[in-house]
Amino acid sequence: MLFRDITLIDENFELQEHMYLGTLGNKIAYLGKNPPSQPDLYGEIYTNSAGKLLIPGFYNAHSHIYMHILRGYGENLSLMDWLNTRIFPFEAKLTDSIMHDAALCGIAEMLRFGIVSTSDMHLLAPSMGAAFASSGIKANLSTCCTAFGGEAYTDTPNYSATMQMLKDNPAYDGDRIRAEFSLHAEYTSTEKVARGLAEMAHEYKAGIHVHVSETASEVADCRARHQGKSPVQYLADCGIFDVPATAAHCVHLTDEDIDILHAKQVTVATCPKSNLKLASGVCPVTKLLAKGVNVAVGTDSVASNNNLNMLEEIKTFALLQKGILQDPTVITPAEALYAATRAGALGQGRTDCGLLKEGYRADIAVIDTNQIYYQPSHNQLNNLIYSGCGTDVCLTMVDGQVLYQDGNYPTIDLEQALWKTEQARKDILNQL
Repeated sequence: MLFRDITLIDENFELQEHMYLGTLGNKIAYLGKNPPSQPDLYGEIYTNSAGKLLIPGFYNAHSHIYMHILRGYGENLSLMDWLNTRIFPFEAKLTDSIMHDAALCGIAEMLRFGIVSTSDMHLLAPSMGAAFASSGIKANLSTCCTAFGGEAYTDTPNYSATMQMLKDNPAYDGDRIRAEFSLHAEYTSTEKVARGLAEMAHEYKAGIHVHVSETASEVADCRARHQGKSPVQYLADCGIFDVPATAAHCVHLTDEDIDILHAKQVTVATCPKSNLKLASGVCPVTKLLAKGVNVAVGTDSVASNNNLNMLEEIKTFALLQKGILQDPTVITPAEALYAATRAGALGQGRTDCGLLKEGYRADIAVIDTNQIYYQPSHNQLNNLIYSGCGTDVCLTMVDGQVLYQDGNYPTIDLEQALWKTEQARKDILNQL
């Protein structure tokens, strides 16, 4: 596809007008001020460029996409009440096929909001990989390990499921869908299991996804269980951070924790809306950034958010830090967009993604700025972050393939997935 005479955000996260961008296969093959010498080479021409803004597609750093079926089910509860009284009992009724259909709904929502890839933590559902693969979206997938007994990690159902994902990975387009290991959290596992999982991830050269220091009580309880160690210290000692790791939430951190996260090159996936809704607190983003930690943005699930609207997420991300610190200069629009794009791509190990740059993957979102709230246009990057709406996304492209455009999902039968998910929701509620 050739985008001609269009405004875009360049690799330095600066606004450039009257640009040309051409995609070939899964890459951005041309980017410049002048038309390419062989425009026909790029096939379809995007003819409706007036008022459109081209940005790198969003990278969701932390999600539970199958939880689409739980949107609105557990409200006005603290994290532990939410998990134990609403989420865990409902999840116990989920089947593989239900999670597959719910995942398709969640993937469609991500594409609607310009998300091109996600780091998703899910339950033991073999069909989840197939759902992501058939949709065309990118994903780093992991099944979530919880274990409370004396078993070794290799004796858990999670081990078998993760090994199957690693085996199936080539069938899921290999590089587009990546299998990772996942420990749910310190408080839902044993040290024996945590160490065993870390050893297996190291052996298979795979990443790890884990919830970390989401609430103050989680940190206090961890210190009581583990000789005064915080979750970050404990997980580091278990080897969880000795492979590429994504630590979700990281709300309650000490300076020593931040030093460890930096030294271990851990990506922090901050989920501002979810943490606010569950009254967990606010991630110390500016401290992390000052230390050089890679901070990316995640939506968490729609059960705790309650949507996958990344533009809304990064506006919250930016404004929270300004308000908490009483400093309007922190988290600029460019920094917010970087956290939701390039930082997320780096956290997934996708070094040729997250930027509009020649030779990089053609992961692109098109924003329709022909709205009153984008006018006047002193700077459309500022308008995008502070004024834009997620529904302004009119096209989402992943690896050069258009997966959403103007209400259409060419790779997903959304009507069928929504109907099946609604029937499953009713059936489960009748059982509870």
